[in-house]
Amino acid sequence: MSSPASDSQVPAGPAGPGEPTAMSSPPVSREELMAALNELLEAERAGARVAMDTGREITAAELAALVGDIHKDEVHWCGMLMRNIKALEGEASSVTGAFWGKAMAIPDVEQRLLFLNRGQAWVVRKLQALIPRLQEASLKADLTEMLDAHVRNIERVEARARAGAA
Repeated sequence: MSSPASDSQVPAGPAGPGEPTAMSSPPVSREELMAALNELLEAERAGARVAMDTGREITAAELAALVGDIHKDEVHWCGMLMRNIKALEGEASSVTGAFWGKAMAIPDVEQRLLFLNRGQAWVVRKLQALIPRLQEASLKADLTEMLDAHVRNIERVEARARAGAA
């Protein structure tokens, strides 16, 4: 999650004017695919660390469960990405994205969680751009599952934020 956008909106629906669609986008090259998978891996690793470190600061059971679920998901996706990179005979990055440091610099846990959500939305946008260009069915299925999980986590955090604001 090294480059999350400043908002947590998750784009949905057809591409807008000037945006690539599945039909107009060329298949992803091997070099571009490896770079994208490693960028996602670094982002997921950062997200996992943010969730783990934030979880240590939480005493409220409901929030701890939510952050714990996000942590488990992030770790799961790290493993999936590493397996796919290896299966494609690539080399997995060992870097943790800069997102971790940025997130952990936010002292308020609630604000940090919202920042984490923006990182999750960044991953969603990256996946939405990449998936239509993939040729490998199993990788496409794995990344679609990852996309769906990130959307669910974003929705859970947003629902919690709305409930807290009411």
